[in-house]
Amino acid sequence: MLCNRLIMIVFVLLILVSAASVSVAGEPTEDIRKTTDRIIAIVTAPGLKEADKAREKSRQIRNVVDERFDWEEMSKRTLARYWKDRTQNEKKEFVDLFGKLLERTYLDKVEGYSGEKVLYVGEKVQGKYAMVAVRIVTKQETEVQVDYRLQKKGEEWLVYDISIEGVSLINNYRKQFDSIMTRSSYKDLIEKLRSKVEGQN
Repeated sequence: MLCNRLIMIVFVLLILVSAASVSVAGEPTEDIRKTTDRIIAIVTAPGLKEADKAREKSRQIRNVVDERFDWEEMSKRTLARYWKDRTQNEKKEFVDLFGKLLERTYLDKVEGYSGEKVLYVGEKVQGKYAMVAVRIVTKQETEVQVDYRLQKKGEEWLVYDISIEGVSLINNYRKQFDSIMTRSSYKDLIEKLRSKVEGQN
């Protein structure tokens, strides 16, 4: 899947973006900031710092992320042309597995922060779509560009993709899943996803 460096950057971003200097703060940026403020509150909560509270902390973070990330839209874009052929039960199962895959791949990295700085550098809105550009500056003064892509549904801006240094999370998974489907079958893809998820328990 995505390399460990990209995994670390995504969740450093989720934790730190609200503490950054904000140069552009339109509605999409503010919605992301509200989410990350809540994540920071959970990560820094004294009552959740003990080892026996790890599961509860992860549960609370996942609940917050669930409110900002549009898992169904992400799943639809990831499966692409194969999505329309799935039954409602298959779609529900895929959304669940894909969400768990991302959760268990990334949430373990939440406490890996080592002093990176995060700055908002831009925001573009076109109708119901938006992009929030963020720059992460490491301790070595290396800059990493991260773009959130969002779609407005109701009153909320929901994330449907993240690009890191031009690498789209959705495109990355789409290529992997398409390769599996081309060589094998949807059933094989689901078995691989389930194995990956269960293997990370």
